[in-house]
Amino acid sequence: MTQAEIKLCSLLLQEHFGEIVDKIGTHLIRTGSQPLRAIVHDTGTSLDQVKKALCVLIQHNLVTYQIHKRGIVEYEAHCSRILRILRYPRYIYTAKTLYSDTGELIVEELLLNGKMTMSAVVKKVADRLTETMEDGKTMDYSEVSSTFCRLADTHFVQRCPLVPDPPESADAQPPPPAPILSINEKDMYLVPKLTLIGKGKRRRSSDDDAAGEPRPKRPKQTAESKEPIPDDGIYWQANLDRFHQHFRDQSIVSAVANRMDQTSSEIVRTMLRMSEITTSSCAPFTQPLSSNEIFRSLPVGYNISKQVLDQYLTLLADDPLEFVGKSGDSGGGMYVINLHKALASLAMATLESIVQERFGSRCARIFRLVLRKKHLEQKQVEDFAMIPAKEAKDMLYKLLSENLISLQSIANLIERRQFEMKENKRLLEKSQRVEAILASMQATGAEEAQLQEIEEMITAPERQQLESLKRNVNKLDASEIQVDETIFVLESYTESTMKRA
Repeated sequence: MTQAEIKLCSLLLQEHFGEIVDKIGTHLIRTGSQPLRAIVHDTGTSLDQVKKALCVLIQHNLVTYQIHKRGIVEYEAHCSRILRILRYPRYIYTAKTLYSDTGELIVEELLLNGKMTMSAVVKKVADRLTETMEDGKTMDYSEVSSTFCRLADTHFVQRCPLVPDPPESADAQPPPPAPILSINEKDMYLVPKLTLIGKGKRRRSSDDDAAGEPRPKRPKQTAESKEPIPDDGIYWQANLDRFHQHFRDQSIVSAVANRMDQTSSEIVRTMLRMSEITTSSCAPFTQPLSSNEIFRSLPVGYNISKQVLDQYLTLLADDPLEFVGKSGDSGGGMYVINLHKALASLAMATLESIVQERFGSRCARIFRLVLRKKHLEQKQVEDFAMIPAKEAKDMLYKLLSENLISLQSIANLIERRQFEMKENKRLLEKSQRVEAILASMQATGAEEAQLQEIEEMITAPERQQLESLKRNVNKLDASEIQVDETIFVLESYTESTMKRA
């Protein structure tokens, strides 16, 4: 575990969960697995606060626990999972792209809460969507349920492991010191049969409904009359591996579009979409698909003939990059996507662009040469790259001494963003107060002159400062996402190589 990784994890925990959770999480990252009492002692934090912090970390899958032979429960933090917090905006945006605003809010709620029941997610999302709709319009629970089912069918959300039912035995055994969770793989995407009837509600409700008639009073629910939650105990979470698989597939499609044309990329997209559920995220190849199957699965309205499709598939299979491979002749020809080779090409292109940007075209030429030839002496580098000896030596030293990519970049960006927010804290608080007052006055039907007077509480120079802050923070946020996208490509290739070894 590098210091850069630990620092970045600490910044993310502090920003999303606060100081106490950061303190406990960072301590576990540094020390490895520890029992509860040791965490309390080493961090100097109260038992109650440590328990609450661990609950938060376990709820968000950032810490796991293990029962040892002596019955001691030890807790372990997972740095790689904490770093995934960087991708939360990207997961949410992907859900929006694929499943509109409803899908976006479902994934956002699951990421914000770690684990939730389907009924709780549906009600919360319906309320949030209703808040954004025109007066008199509401979001039906059934519409949100339908989108949730589609996310489960495509594996973007999955069930959490449960405490299994105790075996029916005459001998009563003492419960384990911590619950042992498990789930059958076939049940991971099984949506419970729920009949959720209702519509989203607005937070600010008037005594009268849209028709001007008074709303009937709700009868008070007693403990006996209160119906149990239909899916109580069945919790769901976002399947981050599935999102990563989608990111990888999108990168492959973009690479094919850049190298060949839009039709080629659409054929590859279709093949990846057909394999998204049947192919494991760590598999080196997709499942073989026949030309006939691919033709039938092309998007509606994509007007190419079967003959043209076969020509494209032949071109893709003959391409030196070997993104597509032919694995048989039945069904008009069987084809696969070579996922490992595609990731290798993407990683190489990413590294080359980084080297060119940081060190110039000559360094990029040397780097490309070494990647292609694997092992070269310094004299061979000079000859092959046609660069003078002194320049070649200096460039090789630069490439050896510089880290091509580091998590330190993202940590610096987060620290800079936090500094900008801290420096302008007073102005931001003032702006929020003014916005709250304006919203309240607009809701009560204030006159335009009154609203104008409130708006003038923020002076012209202050507004200029706020605009500048907004631009800077947006740039820093965009930079964080761009650096993480680069890390994702290289990380995916590394994981693919390790799994093949």
